[in-house]
Amino acid sequence: MDTMLLRILVSTIVVSLLIFIILLIKKLLNNHMTVKAHYHIWYFLCIPILAAFLPWRNYHLGEGTQYFKSFLFFHRDGLSKSEGENGVDTFQAPNSDLLHDFTISVNKSMPDFLYDTFYTVWVIGVVLFAVAAVYSNYQIYQMKKSAVAVHNHELNELFEACKELVGVKRNIRLRETSLITSPITVGIFQPYILLPSKTQEAFSLNEIKYVFLHELHHQKSKDLFVNYVMWMFSIIYWFNPFVWYALKRIRMDRELACDASVLNLLDESGYIEYGHTIIRFADKKHDRTFEHFAPGIGGTKKQITQRIKSIASFSIDSPLLKWKSKVICAVLGIVVLFLAPITTVIASPDDVYHFSRKNTVYEDLSAYFEGYKGSFVLYDPSKDQYQIYNREMSEQRISPNSTYKIYSALFALESNVISTNNNSQLWDGEMYPYQEWNQNQNLASALSRSVNWYFQNTDREVGRTQLQDYFHKIKYGNEDLSGDLESYWMESSLKISPIEQVQLLYQLEENQWGFKAENIKSVKKSILIDVQKNKRLYGKTGTGMINGKNVNGWFIGFVDNSENRYYFAINIQNKDGQAQGSKAAEIAKQILQHKKIY
Repeated sequence: MDTMLLRILVSTIVVSLLIFIILLIKKLLNNHMTVKAHYHIWYFLCIPILAAFLPWRNYHLGEGTQYFKSFLFFHRDGLSKSEGENGVDTFQAPNSDLLHDFTISVNKSMPDFLYDTFYTVWVIGVVLFAVAAVYSNYQIYQMKKSAVAVHNHELNELFEACKELVGVKRNIRLRETSLITSPITVGIFQPYILLPSKTQEAFSLNEIKYVFLHELHHQKSKDLFVNYVMWMFSIIYWFNPFVWYALKRIRMDRELACDASVLNLLDESGYIEYGHTIIRFADKKHDRTFEHFAPGIGGTKKQITQRIKSIASFSIDSPLLKWKSKVICAVLGIVVLFLAPITTVIASPDDVYHFSRKNTVYEDLSAYFEGYKGSFVLYDPSKDQYQIYNREMSEQRISPNSTYKIYSALFALESNVISTNNNSQLWDGEMYPYQEWNQNQNLASALSRSVNWYFQNTDREVGRTQLQDYFHKIKYGNEDLSGDLESYWMESSLKISPIEQVQLLYQLEENQWGFKAENIKSVKKSILIDVQKNKRLYGKTGTGMINGKNVNGWFIGFVDNSENRYYFAINIQNKDGQAQGSKAAEIAKQILQHKKIY
């Protein structure tokens, strides 16, 4: 929910800024743009919308968005060195300290109920406007249903001649209905031009010709499709007055552009007749609830007045004016391409990992998760089989918290920031919330004590660029390091699902990434928790703490016996502050014992 709200917030800011830029360009360069360019320039509004809500991450557009994320700091998590987790598990093992899941609390400035309230209000608005859109389309359906074919041979011949003149080859149905008082164009897939009943009696053939030319140009310009896109804008941004003003201007510019297209087909003597025809339809819209979906030749008196002024001053566009319009649109396009990554910061749907494997068993382990929401994933490579509890949560990406340190350690070794024989770091003297942190550390102690400052130091030395390359190489979750370099893994930008955690552990053990074997061995040795006869348990806990409450608990690892390995990941969540890594480890131990794995 927070991600959706942030998408809406960022995109509405960008859209509002773009609207202001477009209006400014139209104002300052009014005489340097064609009438059609004044309309077509609004098409650029689609780009930030698409950037905000479509899955562009699937197209691998490069590191541009990561740069903007880092530059603009679009994450609302701040660090506060305060409370930590004191949970201690009862495992007694070589590295049992790995289950002491220490962490740092992340503070969120806005209470959850405010997010819930804002989200609820937005959804209610979306639903109401969507219902209005459905109702408008129902009215259009009723009009099409009640409309009857035009049987006047002379009128049909005129219509076909106008189609040829405009250059429209689609099959467009000409109908009459008593439900309207002004001609309109409806239908995207099967277009209709609807005329008011008795149009033939009220208007001359010349006036009807101008009506046909106008409506056919709406069809040729795909204005019907643009209208539906505009309505989608109004549904998503129903709360934004800038969007509503822009939509009003778009409708006006659409009619002006359509008028200009018609006038280009006429000689000067036809300009006045065309203007008089428009005036006859002033304020004759029967019902304006569907005007977003059904453009027509009519309009309000204010709209008609502006259109008549435009007709009166109309002149054929010069080649220079057309060239300047193209330059202006190109420059605006560059500006929009610069703004688009800002909305893409949170646009990619990286909060869910879409998992599809045939050899997967979904099981009910809810008895182990009493009082928690959670998921458990087990992978048996000998059978190439996954056993999953809670499919939805197993695919949900969330912050890895301290479990990420397994890979942070590996990256530090691979980049030679530390080595298997030289991985000690001196304590800087700063007092941390845990006594275990206030001393010199090596790789084994830093992992077992989950020492944040150790891995923050190595991350800084590796550098964001190389870290990003490593995360891309192993395909770690959403691969998003746009958060602060010292906290991107703590309830911030980096997220991963339990299924992906298991897959990475398997790839780590198999060294499918081609890293140095001694580095893999060193990391594995540092996360060894317990030895039971022929079985070894490797793992790492992680806890997400927000505003002093443990809300997200991880335990990931694998069991190695003489015959096989089993890779697992468990995540638990609880708003009451009881979801910590040591509790996740306790539940995982019970499940593994029940399955006779460990």
